[in-house]
Parts: sequence; structure tokens; C-alpha cells
Amino acid sequence: MGRIFETRKATMFKRWDKMSKAFTRVGREIAMAVKAGGTSLEGNPSLRRAVQNARAVNMPKDRVEAAIKKAAGQADVTYEEIVYEGYGSGGVAIIVQTATDNPVRTVANMRVHFSREGGNLGSSGSVAFLFKRMGVFRLAPEGIDAESLELDLMDHGLEEMGEGTGEQGEPLLIVRCAFHDFGMLQRALEERKLAPVSTAAEYVPSSVIELSEEQADEVLQLVDRLEQDDDVQSVFHNLA
Repeated sequence: MGRIFETRKATMFKRWDKMSKAFTRVGREIAMAVKAGGTSLEGNPSLRRAVQNARAVNMPKDRVEAAIKKAAGQADVTYEEIVYEGYGSGGVAIIVQTATDNPVRTVANMRVHFSREGGNLGSSGSVAFLFKRMGVFRLAPEGIDAESLELDLMDHGLEEMGEGTGEQGEPLLIVRCAFHDFGMLQRALEERKLAPVSTAAEYVPSSVIELSEEQADEVLQLVDRLEQDDDVQSVFHNLA
């Protein structure tokens, strides 16, 4: 087990420091999970994942419960998950995950964000082939025998496991699996009483692009702008 590859995230979670907006993102994730699989944590893995992510941004328990109840009672409000693809400065590939109740508004905003920051919004499939969709679990390493866990999880869909750091520089164990094995690996961690710091389906780049500091800053300005959009849930790129 070595240090796992992750792309530069200088601004990836800057907006999550703004608690109200972080709660909005998690609330939409909860809403989509409830609509798709109901309100039972035991029977809805997507909802369990959303609740874990709510804890990761310190969303109070009563607000999590309120978000679940609200989603269950809002039959007329539906968020659609739409993925947009494009390029930033220097040919960096960018994938944007959104959750929107108005796709017309969202796609218009995406065009503006890309064009104003020197990028280009592409068509579906234009950059997705440069990424692999994976389930990603981030664990606090305290009390974990990483080598034993790695061997143990190989029979449950594990593809990659290594060391990483969080946004505050804290050590983490990064565990990845193919997206179709997400549920199997999630159950394996739950059976071992391991509660991830966060879990997500992420687009992991197959390779990365090295740019000058000036060009890299231009790309990160685009990433930051995208993350400021209320409809955006996550942004992925292949900038080193």
C-alpha cells in the first residue's frame, strides 16, 4: 500500500467551508436518495452515504432528519442529476456533477462559467473517456491495520487503497472500487464497523496534465467558479 494518486484540490472544497451552502448540497443529495430508495437508512445505501456526508460537514442531526422528512413529503419537487463535460485552460478535462430542478437554467449557467474562464463546454462523452467512475471511501486511519484491511477488502471489490490527506492536511486512508462494486464495498466496511469520513462516486482521471503555475491557476479559477453555482454538487478534473 502506497500513497494514492489524487489530483490537485486547492479549491475543490473551498465552498464547503460556507456551512449554509454545504448543507444545501447535502440536502439535495439526501433528497435524491430518498426519492430513489425511501427513508430507511437500513434499506437505502444511497441515503446512508448521504447521511455520512452530512456528518462530514457537521450538519446537525435534527437538520438531517428534517431533510429526510422534507424530501419524503415533497412529491412535486424533483432534482435531476446531470453531468456536464468540458475543457479548461491547457486542455484540462473537467466533469461537473449537478443536481437541478431546472436543467435549462443549469446548462445556460454552465456555458457562461466555462466561456468566462477560458474553457469550453463539451458534449456528453467528450471527456468522460479520460476518467473512470469509482466508489471512493475516505477513512480516518486511527486504529486500522491498513495492510490487513487491504487484503480483507480485495474480495469485496477493492481496486485501490492508499494514504492521502484531507482538506486540513489530516491523514486519511483512501479506498476505491469500481462504481458497480460500490454497494458491496460499502457493506463490507459497515460489517467491520468502519464508518467513513466521507463516501462518494467520483470520476478519477486515468492520467493527469502538468501545467505551469499560471495555467493551473486559470483552471482552478474555473473550478472555483463552477463550485460557486448552487446546482453544482462536485467538480472533477485531470490537472496534476
